[in-house]
Amino acid sequence: MTFSIVARSADGSTWGVAVASKFLAVGNAVPAAVAGVGAIATQANANVAYKGLALAHLDDGATAPIALQQLLEEDEERDHRQVGIVDVDGGAASHTGPACLPWAGGVTGDGYAIQGNILAGPEVVEAMERAWHDSAAEPDLARRLLAALTAGDAAGGDSRGRQSAALLVVREEAGYDGGDDIAVDLRVDDAGSLPDGNPITELARLLDLNDLYLTASTEEEKVPVTPELEAELEAFAAERGARDFQSWVGAENYEMRVARDLAWIDQRILTIVRAS
Repeated sequence: MTFSIVARSADGSTWGVAVASKFLAVGNAVPAAVAGVGAIATQANANVAYKGLALAHLDDGATAPIALQQLLEEDEERDHRQVGIVDVDGGAASHTGPACLPWAGGVTGDGYAIQGNILAGPEVVEAMERAWHDSAAEPDLARRLLAALTAGDAAGGDSRGRQSAALLVVREEAGYDGGDDIAVDLRVDDAGSLPDGNPITELARLLDLNDLYLTASTEEEKVPVTPELEAELEAFAAERGARDFQSWVGAENYEMRVARDLAWIDQRILTIVRAS
């Protein structure tokens, strides 16, 4: 009932899962990841306990194949399960139980596991794998995962239709203000009210917003704030009734992209200011 990709970034810093399904709130059931440990997708007749168990095995030093073996040995319903795991080193393992509804299957490679069940056919997994390889030059794991998911959907995806999708990416200190490791945690729980009914296109829109609001600026994006620019920014804020520019920044939720001491401002935020 689901297709997913579990992967690690090429530089070994980031792990994530992208998943879509004709199933309500697939992001609640399928994906889990811990920075510096690994990631898992549990689907078909999903055993949500696999998430904590697999990550514990990986944290104890198990490779993805060993962690998967331990999960299956302890589960009498293993024939109904589908699982993809990637470990800290990018080792990958995937399992499709013989009782999973067709089409069902998966592939693994260096740093990724792709799997799905009740799919339009094997072309879904094949398209996802091609998209993963074709995006090798993209440094952003979230973008690579989304590209693979989009390709799978275009190839037919879940044979029953579309309903939900999710994207989970972890990296050490990548969360809001560096307070946790959650770089991306986005979910479209039910696409029924969307104009195109496609949760993956909505996920792409949300990822753009995530990058703007919840991702820290790179050094290349930072524009030094000179006295002249500071005066411009303060005048802009005053015209909009804000106490000062930092108050405007906080009200607009741009605090990840403007220095607290106003030493720099993100180029995108400066463009927004000057276009207002």
